[in-house]
Amino acid sequence: MSDSRLAEAAHSSFARHETFAPRFGWLHKAYMQVKNNPEAFLADDAPVQLGVGKNMVYAMRYWSRAFKLTREHYGDDANSRAMLSYPTWEARWLLDEDGADPYLEELGSLWLLHWWLLSSRPGAKSWAPSWYVAFHLAPFSRFTLADLTQVIVRYVNLSFPEGPVEASITKDVDCITKMYVPAQRLKGGAPGAFEDLLSCPFRELGLLEQVGQRGSSEWEFTSGSRTSLPPRIIAYACLDYAARTARSAGSISLARLANEPGAPGRAFRIRETDIAAALGKVAAEHSELQLVEAVGQRSLTFASNPFDLAWDVLDEQYDKVRDRPDFPTREEWARKYPKLAEAEKRELKQQDFIDPQLALIEETV
Repeated sequence: MSDSRLAEAAHSSFARHETFAPRFGWLHKAYMQVKNNPEAFLADDAPVQLGVGKNMVYAMRYWSRAFKLTREHYGDDANSRAMLSYPTWEARWLLDEDGADPYLEELGSLWLLHWWLLSSRPGAKSWAPSWYVAFHLAPFSRFTLADLTQVIVRYVNLSFPEGPVEASITKDVDCITKMYVPAQRLKGGAPGAFEDLLSCPFRELGLLEQVGQRGSSEWEFTSGSRTSLPPRIIAYACLDYAARTARSAGSISLARLANEPGAPGRAFRIRETDIAAALGKVAAEHSELQLVEAVGQRSLTFASNPFDLAWDVLDEQYDKVRDRPDFPTREEWARKYPKLAEAEKRELKQQDFIDPQLALIEETV
């Protein structure tokens, strides 16, 4: 028996976070370093430059890559096998001083990063397979740490020729709970868990909560209206998801957007009615987007490339960052960092999937 869904969506990458959930300021600080020095994470003085401990340097490197803010590839030295880090255009758009939200002050930006963490497409798969299983493949919304660990272990064994030791997956599961449970709801926990929760901005999304009795803790994905999730971020994610397989006019059903593994409904833990409400608001402002219903099924139609439309919608959420003076186009950024294209081609080659339409320097790693 085999199940390739996880391998198709994510790399085999576990416990690279050194047990640290992403903390306030890390992503901006990492971007500001690597945009000038691709060896920033490898330098002997990296802890000094980044202002963190050595293990946290490793964590910052992992999270920058996992959120698709960097790609990694070999440098120009033919004798070196060290993987250097190059900032993506998305990182420039979001985190530069004149970017959309460099200090991640808006909750919408955290929802956007959460989407980038889980999103996957050929040439830009997720670097967080445990997170992908938890949100997209796990058959439950309430679980113990052991429950989720075993589900991830099963998918890993079915998907990858070689997997990590179970202890690495257990560290991932512990990190997932540290990352998303609101600090005020913490009940006990491992040493350092309280500090991690206070320091991690993603806890503000409230995607998880701790439930159950003392001594038998369980965790549960929350549901209901996401008042902090902007409609344009939902619309962006829906169009971004549609762009995995479409590069021209087309449509996608709201049922798919709500329920398919990898889709926004599962990533954000929102229902089809929530998606419909958000898309309705955005479509009212965009003539190229429309909600239609036929034979009892609602669909989102798009009149042109959904990837381009996704970025039009997202850019509007942040007052049109791309129109600001001296803001680089994707092509200009790709010329500045040619290793980004090489990194994408390398990943596509590893996947044995090379599609010229999808092999672009685009929205992810």
